[in-house]
Amino acid sequence: MLVTVAGFKGGVGKTTTAVHLACYFSQQGNTLLVDGDPNRSATGWSKRGAFPFKVVDLMQAALYSPQYEHIVIDTAARPDRGELEALADGCHLLVLPTTPDALAIDALLQTVDLLHEIESDRYRILLTMVHPKPVKMAQQAREALSKFPLFHSEIRRLIAYEKASLQGVPVYEVKDRMAKVAWKDYQTVGKEIYEPFQD
Repeated sequence: MLVTVAGFKGGVGKTTTAVHLACYFSQQGNTLLVDGDPNRSATGWSKRGAFPFKVVDLMQAALYSPQYEHIVIDTAARPDRGELEALADGCHLLVLPTTPDALAIDALLQTVDLLHEIESDRYRILLTMVHPKPVKMAQQAREALSKFPLFHSEIRRLIAYEKASLQGVPVYEVKDRMAKVAWKDYQTVGKEIYEPFQD
C-alpha cells in the first residue's frame, strides 16, 4: 500500500503524520518512509534515535521501494498543480493534514480545489493539532470541511509529539502521560486507511 502525506501549508503536522502512519503500517508489514521534503524533517527525526521502519530520501526510493509492502511518502509543502497531480496519481491515498484554524483551512481548500480540477478523488483530510479546548473550533472546522472526504479520527495537540521528535522515536516510546493517547489517535487513523483496503 502506498500512502502520500501532502499539504499546501507548513506546520500542520505533515511529517508527524507521515512518521506515525509509517509506524502503524510497520505493524502490518515491512514499511518504507520516503522523505521527499527538502527540509528532511523525517530523516532528521530518525537520525536522533530509531524507527521500526527504514527512511530513505526521494532519490533512493526507486531502489528501495520494491522491497517493501507498505510505503509512506512525506512531501514538500505547497505542491504546485503538476506536483499535486503526480502525487495524487502515484498513491492509493493522499492524506491532507490541516490544523482547524481558518488560515490552514483556507490553504487546504486551495489544495482541494486543485485536486478537483485534476479530477482526483483519492484523498482524505485529517484534522491535526486539535486543542481539547475550545471544542467549538474543531467542530467548526468539521462543518467547514463536511462536503469533503474527512477522517472520522483527529489528532490532538499534545506535547508528546514534540518529545518524540526531539528523542528521535515514535510517540509511543516517550515518557509522557499522554503518549498512549497520542499513539491511539494515529492508530485509529491508520485503521481508517488500512482496513478498507483489506476487504
